[in-house]
Amino acid sequence: MTLSTSLEQYTVWFVTGSQNLYGEETLRQVAEQSQAVAEGLAGLPVKVEWKPVLKDSDSIKRLALDANADDSVIGVIAWMHTFSPAKMWITGLDALRKPLLHLHTQANVELPWNDIDFDFMNLNQAAHGDREFGYIQTRLGVARKTVVGHVSNPVVLQQIEDWERAAAGWQAVKTLKLARFGDNMRYVAVTEGDKTEAELQFGVQVNTWGVNELADAVAQASEAQIDALVEEYVASYDVAPELLPGAERHQSLRDGAAIEIGLRSFLEAGGFGAFTTSFEDLGALTQLPGLAVQRLMAEGYGFGAEGDWKTAILVRVANVMGSGLPGGASLMEDYTYDLVPGNERILGAHMLEVSPTLTTSKPRLEVHELGIGGKADPVRLVFTADAGPALVVAMSDMRDRFRLVANVVENVDAPDLPKLPVGRAVWKPSPDFATSASCWLAAGAAHHTVMTTAVGIEVFRDFADIAGTELLVIDEDTTVRGFQKELRWNQAYYRLARGL
Repeated sequence: MTLSTSLEQYTVWFVTGSQNLYGEETLRQVAEQSQAVAEGLAGLPVKVEWKPVLKDSDSIKRLALDANADDSVIGVIAWMHTFSPAKMWITGLDALRKPLLHLHTQANVELPWNDIDFDFMNLNQAAHGDREFGYIQTRLGVARKTVVGHVSNPVVLQQIEDWERAAAGWQAVKTLKLARFGDNMRYVAVTEGDKTEAELQFGVQVNTWGVNELADAVAQASEAQIDALVEEYVASYDVAPELLPGAERHQSLRDGAAIEIGLRSFLEAGGFGAFTTSFEDLGALTQLPGLAVQRLMAEGYGFGAEGDWKTAILVRVANVMGSGLPGGASLMEDYTYDLVPGNERILGAHMLEVSPTLTTSKPRLEVHELGIGGKADPVRLVFTADAGPALVVAMSDMRDRFRLVANVVENVDAPDLPKLPVGRAVWKPSPDFATSASCWLAAGAAHHTVMTTAVGIEVFRDFADIAGTELLVIDEDTTVRGFQKELRWNQAYYRLARGL
């Protein structure tokens, strides 16, 4: 099965609420105007499909059940064009298992003041119809996003797009199968986690395969397959001369190509969208997978190093949510700091596995010694992430819940790093280094993260709301004292929300 991050496979249903009280003429106008509103969303990345106006409890419940049963439907947008008595929505909203967006809008932007009569008022009454709908959603405890404004407003469209992307990420994680090759790095705490709880909350299946099952797949790579992939490498990257065909270290490149071929075939055969490796468990592999991991992440796969399946989930989710946008998503790790007062920066990297989607430059393909793992020197792509806005997000298992912690950052131009031959990024965190690090540590956030340069914090806010999981944000408005208060409030809230 070929992995996809495309949003074209998904659909959002647009539903409109009314009732039979108004008569056929008014309901015809409701349908026409609601179709026009739905057409105003046609430029968004996920297809919006208009559904006939809902006027009674049975049709509302049936629509919810149909949406649940259709895997291509990733969410429902609801608008009460007229007044739709909210008791009609109780069973349908209770049955709905897809993300919900409440669009509080109306057909017209400006009011035709001189022409307004009771026929107009009878037709255009979303101002209180949506308030009735808002009440019943709150009364039932329905999780949803509310967007207010006319669909001609770019701000409104951006908010809906953010939600669509989050809903696509949620659909991806609910259907995600993740292969762990070996276990997590020995004695490390934060990469551990409850895989059963993860499947219950997120839907992701996390299971383990022996690394030699991967090695067997690598051994099946043919010389012709390797030749073709090497040609692709030479055409795509600035390849170090020693790795070129006929050069003294070309075999290292061929070994890296065989790993990519075997890894890809294993993942495709099993329908996996994410995976992990560990340098402490390489079995019969000739080298730690580096180049292969980088290229697979660039294609949309999730990845976590050292068995870190929670970060692998985040990388896959971020890849889907950022589909079609400039930038990318990658495993990242806070490695070391530049602590010059007033110009503090974080140098992030990993041993080998940083996705080249973080740069628009041509990466250099090199081979270098790796002092851990006990295998041959691995090939890898070397580059620095482009300067610009970015987001780093970590997932931690807090025993009674999963916690997401996100820091808004700015990637900056990096000094030359001639002796650090890995993919890397240099960034300044918001609101400042000391506040960011203090809050990150207080939250118990992981050292592995996903870095995304494609989507911003609002998409992750929507994703956390849809997933029903905790999200702590460190941005320009964060203070240490305020963040500490939020941690204490959340501790009580999430325990109470789960029940005693």
